[in-house]
Amino acid sequence: MSAPAARPRAATWLGWGGLCLVALLGAASGGMSGMFSLSAVYVFVVAGIALVRGRVPWARLRNRAAGGAALGVAIALAFVGGATADPQDQAPSAGPSSSASPTPTTASPSSSATPTPTQTQTPSQSPTPTPSATKPPTTPARAAKGTALAAAATLKVKGRAPKTGYSRDEFGQAWFDTNRNGCDTRNDILRRDLTDRDMKNRCKVLAGTRAPDPYTGTTIRFALGGASEIDIDHVVALSDAWQKGAARWPAGKRLAFANDPLVLLAVDAGANRSKGDGDAATWLPPNKSYRCQYVARQVAVKVKYDLWVTAAERDAMVRVLSTCPGTRLPDPGTAPTVAALPTKRAAPAPAPAPEAAPSTSYANCAAVRAAGAAPLRVGQPGYSRTLDRDGDGVACE
Repeated sequence: MSAPAARPRAATWLGWGGLCLVALLGAASGGMSGMFSLSAVYVFVVAGIALVRGRVPWARLRNRAAGGAALGVAIALAFVGGATADPQDQAPSAGPSSSASPTPTTASPSSSATPTPTQTQTPSQSPTPTPSATKPPTTPARAAKGTALAAAATLKVKGRAPKTGYSRDEFGQAWFDTNRNGCDTRNDILRRDLTDRDMKNRCKVLAGTRAPDPYTGTTIRFALGGASEIDIDHVVALSDAWQKGAARWPAGKRLAFANDPLVLLAVDAGANRSKGDGDAATWLPPNKSYRCQYVARQVAVKVKYDLWVTAAERDAMVRVLSTCPGTRLPDPGTAPTVAALPTKRAAPAPAPAPEAAPSTSYANCAAVRAAGAAPLRVGQPGYSRTLDRDGDGVACE
């Protein structure tokens, strides 16, 4: 009799122990909601067994009616589990919203957890900087009068014209002495830009130093007749000028442009040759600290000679000059925009033609001998076949 009594007791322990275990697992995973929800599932299964079999002895469900009651308990537990889940679902959602947009109500819990007031202020400051903290960039329209940036806004914008017809000769004699100081333009610029010069005379520079070279920022040396490191650069290339208005100029204006000190700089030969005929949109000096002055000088040249720019070129000019909006427009200088052309030397008068020798003739050989001209040979004045009777080319032998 002891074995049958032990079996129901063991079943009772297992059944109720299983319910407790399920409830504990639910509480560990989902809190109160999880405990009620998993308990409801367990009771629902036991009630179902009672309804099918008619009884579950360990649960004291002795008939199907008791099983139905257990099913009602399961439904009630499920309802309670769902009801207790609502506050739990709201609490996690409150966390992210408070961190995304901090409010005074969320600042107090965070300050209690970490009593550092600076941590609650930082999120509110960094996402929304005040507009006054960032200074608006200077545009050509807002640039101060007399600056290169303001002058850039006045340049005409057109497309690049074809290069048809361009040659260096279109800009006149190279390094012509347009200022009539007795020195060619190349030596004028070398004297202006070089230091430690060695001079042959008041004009000719034999050697000198460019310190620093504006295009590279390095120190370079010029030596006449050697492997010179210095070129005289047209800040606005002649070819670029030709395609942006100079093709229509009179010859005197092109000559003035090619020799204007405003247009010319003594610079590193390698940098100058890498530039070619590029404008500000395609080439800028490697020495970044000189770019503002370089572009300002280009603007001054184009203003003085009324050359236009392409849209890309003006954008590049504005982009560079916006980093230094106070850069002044260089002075155009005193060189005129039209130069007197070199005078052409008059062609020498042709040499006068030699006077024709007077014609000589003799009536006979007696006259030849009387004149002391005998004998006469072919080609000599007075020779004739009538006097050379034997036809040997010698008359009056």
